Amino acid sequence: MSEHGTGARTGDDQGSTDQGGTRLEPDQVFDLARQGADVLLDLVDAGLPVELADQAGNTLLMLAAYHGHAALTAGLAERGADVNRLNGNHQAPLAGAVFKNEPDVIRVLVEHGADPDAGTPSARATAQMFGRELPEPGAR
Repeated sequence: MSEHGTGARTGDDQGSTDQGGTRLEPDQVFDLARQGADVLLDLVDAGLPVELADQAGNTLLMLAAYHGHAALTAGLAERGADVNRLNGNHQAPLAGAVFKNEPDVIRVLVEHGADPDAGTPSARATAQMFGRELPEPGAR
């Protein structure tokens, strides 16, 4: 699983301004997702597109999930981020969380409707490869 890529994929200027009024470039916004920074939710609430993706097609949710940030992943999903959106390599956030063995993120994604069969390889196939089980929706 890979999440490399830089710059906004949208082709327009998707930078944002943080709470202190500092201009953030798209790469900095993606870094906030990788770091699990709660301020990213404030930026989304202020108008940053929740589906913003880098050049590799990784959304903010994909990056937060892949890097193990369950609370940020949940916050983005609650704000409308698509938990099943595939990146440019046809990878799903749930498969990335399974690959990285992030049980809290896996639970959040499943609770928000992540499809275990989405993507290549799917989360189900990834779990089988590592001898892991996926939680059922509604399981805690």
